[in-house]
Parts: sequence; structure tokens; C-alpha cells
Amino acid sequence: MDKIKNLYGRLRDESPLPRLLFYSGLTIELLIVIVDKSNYMNPIEGYLFRVTFLLFAAKLLLTRYTWKEWAFIILMEGVGFISYRVTGANDIIRIVTFVAACRGIPLRQALKYTFYVTFVGCMAIVALSVTGIYGEISLTQAYGHAPAETTIYIGEQEAAETRYTLGMGHPNALSCMFFMLAALGVYVWFERMKWYLYLFLMLLNVGVYLLTGSKTGMLITTVFLMGACLMTCVKRLQKMRFVYLGGLLVFLLCIAFSVDAAVCAQRVKDAQWNEFFVVNPMDNDHIVALGKIDRHISGRIISLTNSENNDGMIHTWSAFSSENNMNYYFDMGWVKVFYRYGVIPGILYVLANLALLWRITKKRDGCALVIFVMFAVYTVVEAHLISQYIGRNYLLMMMGCYSSARARLDSKS
Repeated sequence: MDKIKNLYGRLRDESPLPRLLFYSGLTIELLIVIVDKSNYMNPIEGYLFRVTFLLFAAKLLLTRYTWKEWAFIILMEGVGFISYRVTGANDIIRIVTFVAACRGIPLRQALKYTFYVTFVGCMAIVALSVTGIYGEISLTQAYGHAPAETTIYIGEQEAAETRYTLGMGHPNALSCMFFMLAALGVYVWFERMKWYLYLFLMLLNVGVYLLTGSKTGMLITTVFLMGACLMTCVKRLQKMRFVYLGGLLVFLLCIAFSVDAAVCAQRVKDAQWNEFFVVNPMDNDHIVALGKIDRHISGRIISLTNSENNDGMIHTWSAFSSENNMNYYFDMGWVKVFYRYGVIPGILYVLANLALLWRITKKRDGCALVIFVMFAVYTVVEAHLISQYIGRNYLLMMMGCYSSARARLDSKS
């Protein structure tokens, strides 16, 4: 028995095995994301998820935790198991295992590796597309930006337009991946960033917008770059508590707005219809204001009324969701958290984000704050981060690597 304990201790504390297991699993998860962004349909995706789960679980078993931390991990895995039994999806079990397995992994080192793999993968997709080898370079269709009055109520056909995808299936996907890579790159090399590097990224952002026409991606990336640049040029902001309190306020507003949209979507749709046909929304100022916001976010709110059951609206939420909720998709990410995974897992995910924000505040990590806030805002209107693909959501890695006072940023990596 002593020999087994000694061997286990050496494997856990002295050998490179835990890190090898983690990076093997992370590599596969990142490659799954890259394949998903291409036009290729991955026939073995489910099997690969099982492989990465086993790799992260093995890393978890070779990680030092206190008994209280083990109890918390087991409790969260229990929540994941209930979700699996109810929905048939093992997303939460995989996410909990991944976050727990991040303990002991230097954050910037892991994110730098994530940046390189994702960047090379995206460039490969672009290269294959522009050379005509694989993947469409553009997509011609109606993009849903015409007023609802002409398309939904009158039934006019929206004119099609051509936008560039560079092999990523949809212009919004190309814009999204640029934002994600910009956020990763700025965070990893934040200490070396200069104003002219932000200007260069801003020019690239304009170029991506000209290709994709994605206003949301362009605006989110612009605000992110401006916020990160401000943190770089006015370093004392990183030490000021009110800046982090502002981030908390924005995060809570994002959650509140999303819940409000899920409650009022049908009323917003009815008010817009009434306003068009009888020149009176026949509802209160709150609904009218939501309707005005909805026009600026391409009808994200009324899109919750597109199905027969109004999937996504709050009456379709339940404690642990249901199997039927796994296959219906819409863009509002925070609404999707509660609709797809259930109210209880949704609340736990919100609390996990708040715990991450608390750790970011304690470490006075200004760039992480900007990423956290912009990801929260982006998730109001897009669901990129809320999916079965662990490699999409970099906040999960932050949660795990920040999970103890011993966690290291390793900024020199």
C-alpha cells in the first residue's frame, strides 16, 4: 500500500503526466471547435468528447485538493449527473471535470497554447477556402436585417446579399473567431501591448467588418480593444475597486435583461405588431423600450417566439431542462443557459461567473475584467460561449486556473 501511495504521490507531484493529460485533452477540444467552424461534419465528435472527459478526469485524479474541495467537486458532478439523466446530455459533467482539472495549470501558459492552436486552425480554414481547396469563401442569403414590419407582418421577401465567410460557414462565425482570438492574444501578451498594437487590431477589426457585415462582432471587438487599451495606458485603473464594481453591475444587467426578454418576448412582438398596424403599441413604456432595443439587436427578443411553443421564453424553463431543449437553437446566450441546461444549473453558472469576477478583483487583473465584461455582453445576443464545446469558453479555463490562492498567472510564459 505504501508503495502505491508513493507512486501516486510521485505521479501527481513530480511527473509531467498530469500536465500531459490536460494538454492532450485541451488539444482535442480545441481541434473539435476548429472542425465545427469549418464546413466539415465531424462524425466522431461524441466519441472524442468521451476521450477528452477521460483525459481530464485522469488529470483531476492526479490533482491535489482538500477534502472540502473534493466534496464540492463531487456535489457539482452530482448536479451534472442529474442533468445527464434528465436531458441525456453530459455537457455539465464534462464542464465540471474540465474546470476542476485546470487546477495547477498556469493560466497564461494555457491560454497562450489555446491561442496558437486556435489561430493556426483558423488560418488553415481560411487558406483552404481562399485557395478553393475546401470550404466556401462567401455566403449569399438574406441576413435578417430588414425591418420586421416588411418581412414578418407584410411577408415581403428580404433581398439576399453576399458576405464573406472564408470557410467558416457564416459571416458571424468569422467575426466571432476574430473577436475570440483578439481577446486571447491581448490577454496573453497584455504586459507587452502598446497603443499602436491596439490600433493595428482595430484596423483588422474594420477589415473583418467590411468582409462580414457583422455589426455585433465589430462593436464588441471595438469596445473590448478600447477597454484593454485604457487599462494599458492608464494602469492605475487596474487598482481601482470602482472599475470592478462597474464590471459587476454590467454583468448583473446582462442577466437581468436576458431574463426580462424571456419573460416579455411575446408582449414585445405583439406591441411591435400593434404599433405597425394600429399606430399604438397598446402596452406600457417598458415593453416599448424593449421593442426599440430589439430592433437594434436584429430581433433577438422576438426570435424567442419563432417556435410553436415559444422555446426560450421563461415558461419553457425548468429546474433541469428537458431532452427536447437540447436541439432547439437561438442566439441569446444567457437565455440559452437557463433554457438548455435548466434554472438550477443556470444559477450555478451565474454564481461561478461571480466567483471568477471576485478572484479577478482580488488579483486586480484589469485585462481579465475587460474580457469578462465583454463576454457577458456578447452572450446577451450570441450563444458562442454557451455550448457543448468546452474549447469555445475561455472563462471556464479562468475559473479552474483561478480556483485557489496558489494559482499562478505565469505572465512570463
